[in-house]
Amino acid sequence: MKGKVVLITGGTSGIGRACAVVFGQAGAKVVITGRNEARLRETAAELQNLGIEYRTVRADVGSEADSQRVVAETVAAFGRLDVLLNNAGISMRALFQDADLEVIRQLMQTNFFGTVYTTKFALPHILATKGSIVGVSSIAGYRGLPGRTGYSASKFAMQGFLEALRTELLPQGVHVLVACPGFTASNIRNVALAADGTQQGESPLDEGNIMSSEEVAGHLLRAVQQRRRDLVLTTQGKLTVWVNKLLPGLADKLVLSHFRKEKNSPLK
Repeated sequence: MKGKVVLITGGTSGIGRACAVVFGQAGAKVVITGRNEARLRETAAELQNLGIEYRTVRADVGSEADSQRVVAETVAAFGRLDVLLNNAGISMRALFQDADLEVIRQLMQTNFFGTVYTTKFALPHILATKGSIVGVSSIAGYRGLPGRTGYSASKFAMQGFLEALRTELLPQGVHVLVACPGFTASNIRNVALAADGTQQGESPLDEGNIMSSEEVAGHLLRAVQQRRRDLVLTTQGKLTVWVNKLLPGLADKLVLSHFRKEKNSPLK
C-alpha cells in the first residue's frame, strides 16, 4: 500500500474507520467521507496521531453531486486514486408489511446508488492505476434476511452491479472485490432504521461476541493486496452462504429461527 491512495466512504465509524487506520498504517494515503462533521474530526485526530496522511470530506454518498465532489477532491489532493472502498451503508429492522416505503428507498439510495455514484466518478482514475474497487456488502447480499428486506435488496443489487462491472473490466486489469463480513461489531445496528424511519437506537446483538471491525479491516487489506474476487468472513457467514446454496428450504427455516431469537424481534 506504500504510496497508494485509498478512498473510503463511510469512514467515520465501524469497518470504515478501522480500514482508514489499517490501510493507512500499511502506507496508504487515506481519504474518508462521512455525513457527521464531529465524527470526521474524531477520526481525523486518530489518523493524525498515528502519522497517517489523510483527507476528510463531508459528504453523503446517496448524493450524486457529493460523490463526484469526493472523487474530485481526492484526486486534487493526491493526484491519483488506487483503491475505492465502498463502505458507507445503513440497515433496517422491521417487517416489510409495517415498513414505510421511504425506508426502502433510503436504503437503496445509500447502499446501492451510493456505490454506483462513487464508482462511476472514480472509475477513470482506477482504470489509470489498474487499481481496486471494493464493495463492503453483507451475508444479506447472498441470503435474504427477514426483517431486513430493504437491506437485503440493496446488498443483492450492490453485488449484482459489482459482479457485472468486474466482468466488464477484466480486459482492463481492474480488480473488483465483493466483501461480506458477516456480523461485525459496529454502529450499523444502533442506527438501523425502524419501520417509521427512525433509528432503533440499540443493537439486538451482543456486540462483544462478534468479529471486531479491526479484524475485518485486516482481512480487507489482505484481500485487496491479494486482489481476491470474493471475501466471506466468519464461520456463521460461510455456513449461511453454503447452506443457502445447497439446501435453500432448510436455510429458510434456520434463518427465520435465528432472527426470531433476537432481542425485541419483529418476527413472530
